[in-house]
Amino acid sequence: MTSVVTFHETSKWYGNVIGVNKLTLAIPAGVTGLLGPNGAGKSTLLQLATGQLRPSQGMVRVLGEEAWNNARLNRHLGLCPEQDRFYEWMSGWDFVYTCARLSGLTRSAARDAAARTIDSVGMTKHRQRAIRGYSKGMRQRIKMAQALVHDPQVLFLDEPFTGTDPVARRDLMNIVTSMGTEGKSVLISSHVLHEVQSLTSRVVLLNHGRLLAEGHVREIRELIDKHPHHIVLRCDRYRELAGCLVQWPDVEGVRVLASEGELLVETRSPDAFYGRLPGLSLDDGLAIESVYSDDDHLEAVFKYLVK
Repeated sequence: MTSVVTFHETSKWYGNVIGVNKLTLAIPAGVTGLLGPNGAGKSTLLQLATGQLRPSQGMVRVLGEEAWNNARLNRHLGLCPEQDRFYEWMSGWDFVYTCARLSGLTRSAARDAAARTIDSVGMTKHRQRAIRGYSKGMRQRIKMAQALVHDPQVLFLDEPFTGTDPVARRDLMNIVTSMGTEGKSVLISSHVLHEVQSLTSRVVLLNHGRLLAEGHVREIRELIDKHPHHIVLRCDRYRELAGCLVQWPDVEGVRVLASEGELLVETRSPDAFYGRLPGLSLDDGLAIESVYSDDDHLEAVFKYLVK
């Protein structure tokens, strides 16, 4: 896929503190989750990509152009930062309209875009209130509106759901999903793993400024050879099922969870294991009621890599 954001041997340091360390990464179109613990370098990466920081070493390109000191790119980029930086006396409408004008829209186009975008984030009835009176969730919504008002091609979101109530979180997540469906590109930084996984399966994992892994969650999980894949099976005849499974060459362990009537299976070949399960039910008459694996979840992958 064509890369929208590219880092090549990129480093950024603040005195003796390293924010990003020799990062080489190509982010394609669509929605990508940027994950890592606090201090991993996520915000530094976003600031480099949006031209707010100059790399100490290496190169950062967005849409094929160098990000640093490139005012032309601003028209095509949207940013919802983690920290609030408002003129508190402005109304939500004034703020979003001003951002639209600064992005190059005419007065008429800016008015239409501000009205449309404020409505899309559910802030129409609060648009004339001063921002100083907004709740945390309302401030997050109006920040999202300013990031979207000029219809950017690439959207950067830094912890956009922090402090939002469930309704606001759902609305903002729907906006991100819609942008991905429309062919836009979104890079969303978050430490809330389940929220990112509900938006996309493509992730970039950072820790201490270095790239740990990138790609689809399942692909990353399959690369972690030293951690067997854990699969849970529910079956009324779970002890008979355990006797069959221990004979499979790619099954490394079977543990009976008697209280739940389940088996916990360890394997390093999950695809082959899943492929044989239907035949086991048909041939031996062992009705398997459910199959699931927490190891396919982003949180498990993240823990394996960081620890």
